[in-house]
Amino acid sequence: MNAGTEEQKEPFSGRNDTVIIVAVAAAVLAFHLLVNALGGYGIFRDEYYYIACSKRLALGYVDHPPLAMFFMAAGRLLFGATQFGIRVLPGLSHALVVAFAGLVARRLGGRRAAVVLSCLAVALAPIIIGHTNIFQMNAFAHLYWILAAYLLVRIGEESRPGLWLLLGVVMGLGLLNKIDFLWFGFGLAAALLLLGDWRRHLATPWPYAAAAIALLLFSPFVLWNAVHGFPHLEFIRNATAGKYAGLTRADFLAGQVLLPNPLNLLLWLPGLLYLLFHRQGRKHRVLGIIFIAAFAVLLANPHSKDEYLAPAYPMIFAAGAVAWERWADRGRRRWALWAVGAAGALSSLLLLPFAVPLLPVNAYMRYAAASGFSQRSPEGKRLAELPQFYADMFGWEELARDVSAVYLGMDPAERQNTVVLGDNYGEAAALEFYAAKYPLPPVVCTHNSYWFWGYPRQGLHTVIVLRGSEEEHRRSCANVRLAAVHTCRYCLPGENDMPIFVCRGLSVSAADLWRAGKSFD
Repeated sequence: MNAGTEEQKEPFSGRNDTVIIVAVAAAVLAFHLLVNALGGYGIFRDEYYYIACSKRLALGYVDHPPLAMFFMAAGRLLFGATQFGIRVLPGLSHALVVAFAGLVARRLGGRRAAVVLSCLAVALAPIIIGHTNIFQMNAFAHLYWILAAYLLVRIGEESRPGLWLLLGVVMGLGLLNKIDFLWFGFGLAAALLLLGDWRRHLATPWPYAAAAIALLLFSPFVLWNAVHGFPHLEFIRNATAGKYAGLTRADFLAGQVLLPNPLNLLLWLPGLLYLLFHRQGRKHRVLGIIFIAAFAVLLANPHSKDEYLAPAYPMIFAAGAVAWERWADRGRRRWALWAVGAAGALSSLLLLPFAVPLLPVNAYMRYAAASGFSQRSPEGKRLAELPQFYADMFGWEELARDVSAVYLGMDPAERQNTVVLGDNYGEAAALEFYAAKYPLPPVVCTHNSYWFWGYPRQGLHTVIVLRGSEEEHRRSCANVRLAAVHTCRYCLPGENDMPIFVCRGLSVSAADLWRAGKSFD
């Protein structure tokens, strides 16, 4: 194929391409709905917490911005407060990411093969499926990144100021979802300064207008932090020094190969090189610069989680699909294009049980053992039979049942002045969630946003306490009794064999206990 022919491309938004994009996106949504309709392993620890947050809507929380909690509230209202109901919107987010990845590939000059390859790569990448199969901020982070990338590609082609304003809205929502969207903004700023064809935009008001819109949308979280003493900064410091202290740069680098699927390296690395060096790809170098800038910022931090860069991959997958299509067309090497796609798709399917709980537990453990899969915890927690991601889906309803049995065994008059103290937000939120099924007293906790939500100010006499020891609890209670021990086979070892104490007669004020117990991490 000669150079003149190479630069030609089919008209954008061809009907067949649109059908392909919609079909793959619909299949992705159907997959998520089916998996969660069948049950899986259960609700994930953090999902209980996000449900609790969504019942206390605010402009901010200790450990995250507020936007996703409004989505959680909407999901509960529209689809029900069930495992299936709260996961509909994350699944829809994945479907939209697939669709916009296909659109980005088309805008980068790709034709049908590139569209198909980019859609399938984003649909099957293990880290993306894992992020979007449960409710979490990461499920929506992928969408904001690919939306912003799509708008930047269009800005590079069209002189439409309105696209800058829309980009500002997307970036503001991205920040209000998760503050690590800052890395996208940092990369865009670097591109505006480094790339001559983008530097010209700095002579117009539109990049500044986009930045102003983004900051305006993000400002409620900033103001909330200012009013509350910047708890999110305290949370980041504590998490970095504590649960993420064991992470290394080597872990981060290894994750960039493993999490998107090792064979997808054959797709995203050529995509990055295409954006940076190819004559046609260089028109959209801004995407490559953003990826490199985000990568550099995260690598500079010695304790970055490898999954933090995951939302940047869909746009690079799209570029890789275009690069392979162009290379294959020049030498009639279509077989290579489809070989790359088939290898990536098949290997992603083999990795799928590690991202989504498709197999029964015993079958999963046999599959993991046969594959040589190494269990690990990014938070340095001790593991048993399951990796942390799956273990945190077990034991919560049983915990509520066990605590309820202790509560119902108390004198009815005493129950009127009793609370249960959860050791962490997962335990507290799970108890709240199952309180309608298993009678429980009010739940309090000093971990993260629960600390701000407080405790009963008067009439508090008896506390059901999770974890600890009799000796420890006697420092603040006149009478301490071990009432039960919660057991759970598949949960994290730290959640198994958990003592449940009944503590009567506080010997110190509840306010002093609350101040001493504050834990942001």
